[in-house]
Amino acid sequence: VQLQASGGGLVQAGGSLRLSCAASGRTFSSYDMGWFRQAPGKEREFVAIIRRSGGTIYYADSVEGRFTISRDNAKNTLYLQMNSLKPEDTAVYYCAARRTYYSDYDRPQRYDYWGQGTLVTVSS
Repeated sequence: VQLQASGGGLVQAGGSLRLSCAASGRTFSSYDMGWFRQAPGKEREFVAIIRRSGGTIYYADSVEGRFTISRDNAKNTLYLQMNSLKPEDTAVYYCAARRTYYSDYDRPQRYDYWGQGTLVTVSS
């Protein structure tokens, strides 16, 4: 599967952005989909995952209550609605996919496919 992330940009603290990740292929519904982010000088970190069924979702503590992950399997698209953005949310955001089921969800090594990243900058 090929992934194309979009929707990043510059926003003031407290603002909102919606990221999208378009997936190629006809088996999008067979993949767990996740969002990760990487700030300058830091390791890539988990943000959120939505299981292939769409029924199970997990968030990083740092975004819980502010971000919402969703997917539209008919459109082969993953979303991340980001509200109440903070300067510490500034990072390149990546969407990721994996076909194999794992009980864990926050390790980048468990994901097989990655989008190219979209930059989110939150000004104070």
